[in-house]
Amino acid sequence: MRGMKSGRGTESGAHPVTGGAVPAEHKRLDTLRSLAPYLWPVGRLDLRARVVISLVVLVAAKLITVYAPFYYRDAINGLTVSPTHLAVAVPLFAILAYGLARILMVGLNQIRDGVFAPVGQNAVRMLALETFRHLHALSLRFHLERRTGGLSRVIERGTKAIDLLLRFSIFNIIPTIIELAFVVGIFALYFDLRYAAVLAVTIVIYMVFTFGVTEWRTRFHRQMNALDTEANSKAIDSLLNFETVKYFGNEEFEATRFDASMRRYERAAIKTMTSLSTLNGGQNTILTLGLISLMVMSAFDVVAGRMSVGDFAMINIYFTQISVPLNMLGTVYREIRQALIDMETMFDLLHIPSEVQDAPNAVTLNPHGGEIIFENVSFHYDKERNILNDVSFRIPAGKTLAIVGPSGAGKSTISRILFRFYDIAGGRVLIDGQDIRDVTQKSLRATVGMVPQDTVLFNDTIRYNIRYGRPEATDAEVESAAAQAQIASFIARLPNGYESAVGERGLKLSGGEKQRVAIARTILKNPAILILDEATSALDTHTEKEIQAELKRISENRTTLIIAHRLSTVVDADEIIVLDHGRIAERGRHDDLLAQGGKYAAMWSRQREADAALEILKSTQSAASALAEDA
Repeated sequence: MRGMKSGRGTESGAHPVTGGAVPAEHKRLDTLRSLAPYLWPVGRLDLRARVVISLVVLVAAKLITVYAPFYYRDAINGLTVSPTHLAVAVPLFAILAYGLARILMVGLNQIRDGVFAPVGQNAVRMLALETFRHLHALSLRFHLERRTGGLSRVIERGTKAIDLLLRFSIFNIIPTIIELAFVVGIFALYFDLRYAAVLAVTIVIYMVFTFGVTEWRTRFHRQMNALDTEANSKAIDSLLNFETVKYFGNEEFEATRFDASMRRYERAAIKTMTSLSTLNGGQNTILTLGLISLMVMSAFDVVAGRMSVGDFAMINIYFTQISVPLNMLGTVYREIRQALIDMETMFDLLHIPSEVQDAPNAVTLNPHGGEIIFENVSFHYDKERNILNDVSFRIPAGKTLAIVGPSGAGKSTISRILFRFYDIAGGRVLIDGQDIRDVTQKSLRATVGMVPQDTVLFNDTIRYNIRYGRPEATDAEVESAAAQAQIASFIARLPNGYESAVGERGLKLSGGEKQRVAIARTILKNPAILILDEATSALDTHTEKEIQAELKRISENRTTLIIAHRLSTVVDADEIIVLDHGRIAERGRHDDLLAQGGKYAAMWSRQREADAALEILKSTQSAASALAEDA
């Protein structure tokens, strides 16, 4: 018998919504009930027909399987009772029938698997798709609190577990139960109740032992699940932050952290494998004792003339025949047990409610200019700590509002609220008079475009990343957007042009090049409202000025919200808001705020001094380089 594969999932003992404890048995039943609609899909008569055909073929295969030993018995009796050349015709027919029966056993099983394959794969695809969509529907808060590596592992194991559970439950558990019931019935009717009783007791003891020991071993698998997820999360997190690891020379530190998780996983895996020997040894002992008991009984009956030699051989064949599914039953139970754990974890994800949902009567946002109004807006991530307090402002259609302030003042939170990544605690946000909670999220996000500070690109081509702004755009439209973003000439110099790969998170491009791709993507989207969230703060001065000029151009005639750290980027804004501790401290145009001599003026003065000091440092470095060259 083969040991249990280390399907490494996590099992949650709490209800995903109420948080209360849920008995493991109830969770397994809930998981199976959740899977049923995918096994009998609504509106797919073709797949339902395949399920029915598979079950019919399954029963036919089992009927042939349980009758095949009779042919084997007849062949032996024909040879032992009348071993003459003329009598060979009788056992020859039985031998051929037995061989045909074995061919049909295997052949029908293969037909069954082929017929059912589309049902299983459709279930895997639909559940994976539903999980993927649900994860995108969950709030930003959920994704900020989860480890992406662990999450992807849960989905990977869950989808594999679905296919395994479908195949094993339908084509191993059900056929095995049918076969065992037939064989016990044959022993009771054809031999006597003593044989049926010994066989039934052997099967029951075997199952009780197998299930009991497997349950005992399950806790080791749970440990393996948690530790494998932990190790995988650390590995992916470390690789995603490859440059940071290199900056600080912490390769060995990361390896030590990873090895610590793998050592704990190793100990749990060793316990699992050593406990497997107990399971396998016990199973083999139970089956052997049952077989010996039946053979001794039948041997006495052969000697007493109550049985033929063929009957003796048939009992042996039957027991050997059911030993295969019984041995598989142990493995299948362990696999199904583990699959249920993996699936429970994935279904727990599906049961997590979306924090931000469309209202039942949500309508499509219909922008006609893009006026934005924040009206007494309050917001908190945690109730104990408010981020925004009674914030009110208005951005007229086509105008530009800049929000500045110290780190943690709540600037970026405003952009997240406008995209409705979170719902506010108080007040309301209007776009052209429509409360954003009353419109669909899809239409809202189609109206708003974003150029963020840290542009993260997909690990695909430049064309793909620009086209992401509007997936249905033509190549000509993509190239036009690139030209408007002043990146077309750079792309033309690349060996593969628009088909050039940008690498993981766009690391093959410089900061300025990534920002231009982001600008091109936004130009292609053509939103009515534009958010620039510190879009140039991570760039050098020269690149920043170039990007600023492009951003100024694309923001013309668009309602624009600028979230900025560098005040030099907002001097032309129609209005500037100074945010401090979640409240509006000052507001006005650049010159008016300087004249007030308040927080904005102080921030402007500090940045001017810092810029002047930086210019002096650059001049000193240039002079030192010139002297070194002269020397």
